[in-house]
Amino acid sequence: MSGKYLEDFAVGQIYGSGRITVEKERIKAFAAEFDPQPFHLDEDCARRSIFGGLAASGWHTAALTMRLLVASDFKPVGGIVGAGFDEFRWPVPVRAGDELHVESEVLEVRPSKSRAHQGLLKVRTTTKNQKGEAVQVSVGTLVVPRRPT
Repeated sequence: MSGKYLEDFAVGQIYGSGRITVEKERIKAFAAEFDPQPFHLDEDCARRSIFGGLAASGWHTAALTMRLLVASDFKPVGGIVGAGFDEFRWPVPVRAGDELHVESEVLEVRPSKSRAHQGLLKVRTTTKNQKGEAVQVSVGTLVVPRRPT
């Protein structure tokens, strides 16, 4: 297995990702399958909505975030295995043409009390657009293997 063990992480470490451009057709296709609300599907309806224009589903943003995170330099051994979220929000809508990237900051590193072979990382992952605006912020707990003895 390649990647970092729990002992390789420290509070304050920041990891970045590449970039991905959000396409209008992908916004509509994702919405049609998973979140078929008018402001994700129809540009005229979207203009009259709270969003004032076509907006990607928050769940589409979450899926794009995961794609960017997996391809980023944040590499726990065994993959990115979530145990849950303490916070999950979308402060700014994602629009067609936005270029997204991810920054992940380690907030807490702790060995498991009940499973000696693993531990938990608390990580804040912020997805930003090309203007540097946060479009998604999550604080989650990940399960990470400890270095074998």
